[in-house]
Amino acid sequence: MKTLTLALAMVLAAAVGCSSNSSLYQDQPLVSKVAEGMNKTQVVQIGGQPQSVSERTVVPGTCFDYTLVKSGQQQAYSVSFDEAGKVDKKSFMTCAQWSHAQQKSREPLNNMGGMGGAGY
Repeated sequence: MKTLTLALAMVLAAAVGCSSNSSLYQDQPLVSKVAEGMNKTQVVQIGGQPQSVSERTVVPGTCFDYTLVKSGQQQAYSVSFDEAGKVDKKSFMTCAQWSHAQQKSREPLNNMGGMGGAGY
């Protein structure tokens, strides 16, 4: 269990580190107004129609892709819904990137020591 938690933390930290401009978009309605537990209709009322809608591949649900634009810069942004259609995650990454991060977090870690378990 510790290994899975550590792997998920590492993947998510790497993904978050890729979006250095996230503070630029904090006043965007999708970022500031969409909250966990909202339904799809509420999200569309706030952010408009998504650029794409996809079924989640790791955990049942749906994901909306948006592109935030401010000061001539663009940033991927996604809103993810659980199987009941309620927001359970929003992120400065595409739905595909989030799905990949979830998939990676579920993969077993490779033997990282090369020492055959001897030592520690």
